[in-house]
Amino acid sequence: MYSERYRPRFHFTARTHWLNDPNGCVYSDGVYHLFFQHNPEANEWGNMTWGHAVSPDLVHWTQLPDAIRPYDGGTIYSGSAVVDHCNSAGFNHGNEPALIALFTHARPPFGQALAFSVDAGLTWRLYENGRHVVPNQGMDPTERDPKVFWHEPTQQWVMVLWLKEDTARIFNSRNLKQWTHASDFVGRGFYECPDLFALPVDANPERTKWVLHDAKLDYWIGAFDGTRFTPEAGPFRGDHGRNVYAAQSWNNTPGRRLQIAWMRGGEYPGMPFNQQMSFPCELTLRHVAAGVRLCRNPVPEIASLYGEQLVLTDKPLRPYENPLAGISGELFDIEMDVLPGDASEFGLRLYGEAVTYAAATISCLGKSAPLSPVDGSITLRILADRTSLEVFANHGEVSMTSCFLPKTTETQLELYANGGEVRVNSLQVRTLRSAWERTPSPI
Repeated sequence: MYSERYRPRFHFTARTHWLNDPNGCVYSDGVYHLFFQHNPEANEWGNMTWGHAVSPDLVHWTQLPDAIRPYDGGTIYSGSAVVDHCNSAGFNHGNEPALIALFTHARPPFGQALAFSVDAGLTWRLYENGRHVVPNQGMDPTERDPKVFWHEPTQQWVMVLWLKEDTARIFNSRNLKQWTHASDFVGRGFYECPDLFALPVDANPERTKWVLHDAKLDYWIGAFDGTRFTPEAGPFRGDHGRNVYAAQSWNNTPGRRLQIAWMRGGEYPGMPFNQQMSFPCELTLRHVAAGVRLCRNPVPEIASLYGEQLVLTDKPLRPYENPLAGISGELFDIEMDVLPGDASEFGLRLYGEAVTYAAATISCLGKSAPLSPVDGSITLRILADRTSLEVFANHGEVSMTSCFLPKTTETQLELYANGGEVRVNSLQVRTLRSAWERTPSPI
């Protein structure tokens, strides 16, 4: 197990059976918790249960027993988790803060319920036998996906709940048990799995904006006062690949905003599992040519998997040349800074696929996104796993998260240019080790 033909080697997958949305992402006492939609009985969607995995570094994961199971005729849909540092709910055990999960109890009409853990997430208890702490609002029988977080300026908890297409509702609470309707957000096309968080613009803590996004990773930038989100720009596309959905960020990670997504729609024939997560990313807000945009980059903890490395600098690349000839392998983290010059196209081929730049456009696996040089150059970062390619361009200004089914277990690398010469300012090719090497569980 964990070495099967199509098992991703550094992306999270369930030990067995179906996986979809990440849930309850929270950091506590040195441990990253990842809960996820899990079917414990089959490789197809159904019997939704909160699976549970933990990691000390966002790279090496240990799957624990399922955390929250179906009850009272309803399954357990998506939601979020928090650390109740101030013991607002009254569940803390001694000096240890409780972990509290808010989730959708999927028994029509859907409502939002609460579970808590006083042993670092190992076991979970339903609050009042799973009573809905936020009843159905009457907008849609399947209202779902509560994202909950602490809003420090107003000293209260905030919940963002998807009500129906185009609409999310914001609630406030002092104790996580009683919730008050604060406002509604209406955004064209807004659908499922909301997330709302603050980020400094250009790393300037004195200029902070809020980001609200949906399951498609369409996002709005604006202001939030604890009760109402006021959009100022958007919607923008947060990822241009073909397999990203239901992204959620971790709560309780001061100084960092970390995100993971379900790579919806991958294929894993003959495997004991089905579906995978994206590699965790760190989010920033930066000024780019088009304005302030959300940028996504792989977490630096991936360096714990680095093996051999090739470095090239200040090298011309002409048609029919391949400076990576002879390099082969299975798992890669590749970074490059390239001056496109007069070439009509350049790119990287691996596993029979190509990441291509031409006519101010980056393309991969049938998807494309506009991309303009910055000071004349293009930066690309490519994570290659057994069944996925993730591309990050111009330091995360564009990301593309996609699955594919490779025909071979290893690949030859080819860096190419057509129609003219490009200049490779820098190139780093790193092989990666598997993240599934046995490591002790952090809890």
